[in-house]
Amino acid sequence: VQLVESGGGLVQPGGSLRLSCAASGFAFDGKAIGWVRQAPGKEREGVSLINHSDRGTYYAPSVKGRFTLSRDNAKNTVYLHMESLKPEDTGVYYCAMIEGVVAGLPSTDEFEYWGQGTQVTVSS
Repeated sequence: VQLVESGGGLVQPGGSLRLSCAASGFAFDGKAIGWVRQAPGKEREGVSLINHSDRGTYYAPSVKGRFTLSRDNAKNTVYLHMESLKPEDTGVYYCAMIEGVVAGLPSTDEFEYWGQGTQVTVSS
């Protein structure tokens, strides 16, 4: 199983970024994929998750309405579109996978496989 994140970087407050997570080594279209972030000095926080087969997408209250998660099963890739970014969105963003269908945003310890992370910094 391999999850590779990309698209992080430095952006000004109010700006946008799109993160990508390219997956390999497993049946991508049958798994739930999510994003978890970790700010400096803080615990990991679940950001969003998308089930397979249009069985639900979930967001943390702190990002709902600003972030959009989508998946392209033909490319084995998940995309996290982030808009109206705030300094508090700064952190390392990890792509992670859970087997099966998930009802709601899970706790971070429920994710079974993780990528290496990509840094997002929101600062003027």
